[in-house]
Amino acid sequence: MLVFPTIELQRGRCVSLEKGRLDQATIWHVDPVETARGFATAGAEWMHVTDFDAVEGRDDNSELIGEIIRAAGIPVQLGGGFRSRESVERWIERGAGRIVIGTLAARDPDLVRELAKYYPDQIVLAVDVWRGQVMTEGWRTPSAFTPDGFIAAFGDTPFAGLIITDIDSEIEDLDAQLGLISGLAAQARIPVIANGVVHCVDDIARLTYVQNIWGALVGRPLFEKTFALSEALSVARPGREEVAEFQ
Repeated sequence: MLVFPTIELQRGRCVSLEKGRLDQATIWHVDPVETARGFATAGAEWMHVTDFDAVEGRDDNSELIGEIIRAAGIPVQLGGGFRSRESVERWIERGAGRIVIGTLAARDPDLVRELAKYYPDQIVLAVDVWRGQVMTEGWRTPSAFTPDGFIAAFGDTPFAGLIITDIDSEIEDLDAQLGLISGLAAQARIPVIANGVVHCVDDIARLTYVQNIWGALVGRPLFEKTFALSEALSVARPGREEVAEFQ
């Protein structure tokens, strides 16, 4: 399983939000570019960046994200505010390894299917769930889709993966979150990346046993220093177990 160390940006700063509340950000006083380099040094194969300003239609972090992509040394999966073909193509041209699309998929599914076919292994579908509905516009607007219906609507579309977030579950209620995510993962035809369910290293260990969970986004615990990224990676990619030799 892949661990995606995650940087969430707001006004050029690394932040963490509580259930997507843009006006209640916890600010981390670290350099985003150096943080990205640190993720690569620790052994991460990918990293994830979410641009919260882009969710609100602002382009304030564009130069910073470009610098992160150039400096990271590992592929960057980028999400936040992709509302058009042009925005997707611009960031692919600027070096983003993958683009995460949610709202645009609900608004114009045919366009997103086309993008996924044109950019194989570079388009990721975001499925953000609140009270049984898929949310759009940065978790603020309910769509007409249920999560299982949303996933089914895209059938065999060749997405690189699905990022599933259970917005409604309380942070402490990991079993509820895993219940939703594992249920959707079981019906998905492409690998699932779990979001919002990792609060300690043991949570990563639990995810490795869930069918079709291919990865997990991990942000706040790394900034809070709950555990080191190297610990998370070792749990997600355990070494080969020793086998007794028989004479």
